[in-house]
Amino acid sequence: MSSDPPSRSHPRRARATPVDAFRFRLPVAAGKAACLTLLALLALLVTPPAGAQTTIRVASYNIKHGLGMDGVVDLDRVAGVLRGLDADVVVLQEVDKGVRRTGGVDQAARLGELLGMRALHGAFRAYEGGEYGMAILTRLPVREVRNHPIPPGPAGALSVLEVRVAAGPEAPDVSVVGVHFYRSPEERLAQADSVTRIFEGVERPVILAGDFNSRPGSLVIRRLRERWRLIPKEGERFTFPADAPDREIDHVFVRPPGVFEVVASRVADERLASDHRPVVVELRIW
Repeated sequence: MSSDPPSRSHPRRARATPVDAFRFRLPVAAGKAACLTLLALLALLVTPPAGAQTTIRVASYNIKHGLGMDGVVDLDRVAGVLRGLDADVVVLQEVDKGVRRTGGVDQAARLGELLGMRALHGAFRAYEGGEYGMAILTRLPVREVRNHPIPPGPAGALSVLEVRVAAGPEAPDVSVVGVHFYRSPEERLAQADSVTRIFEGVERPVILAGDFNSRPGSLVIRRLRERWRLIPKEGERFTFPADAPDREIDHVFVRPPGVFEVVASRVADERLASDHRPVVVELRIW
């Protein structure tokens, strides 16, 4: 919530859903080969092809430039948390690139190296000799990267980072969008409306994730829910502060709603690596 500026190489594939076998009789003269042929044809008719659906796991994490609850900046620790989430795409907030306070490190690139993922940084603005903003890490093929400006906060420019990825051979491309809203409710509402306008005409599936600095009952979240589907969390919902969370301000939204089926959605029980807890969702795309 601060205002300061390997694994799988392919997406998960849903298995075809089993169906009850049909019982029928064939003349003995038809023979075993004819029976097997008919069974194969029947299976094609009643079983959807596996390629018709693909699942994607997305994690969102405000890493506070790697500063843990113990006051130590430790990207290796952050990478360990992300490795355990085993996500196809990771959306990060509060990421430094070449900033003095974090030793001039390109944090997105470093996390990408540690995790074997492609790293993409979306800068908000200049800060302490470098750039401050967000990042997206992905193991999926990248089609396009865009950093969209949105209404600024009092500290300067803001943007949302969009990465369009190939979710699977027969699945549509998916835009994963990282956001970090702040500070006042009025400013966050303007930022939310701006994001909705940016993606209102986009026909492909869109996943919007990040630190919204807004609770579910707030006007900001209610306004977003008019045009987006909010993914509810299973079990513990609070994400901040990490050591004793008492509010839910990190969220995942999708659009259009009919394209996504929620397989799982949870808050990871991580109390040390940052002041937020990560959110991870697994979505089936039809």
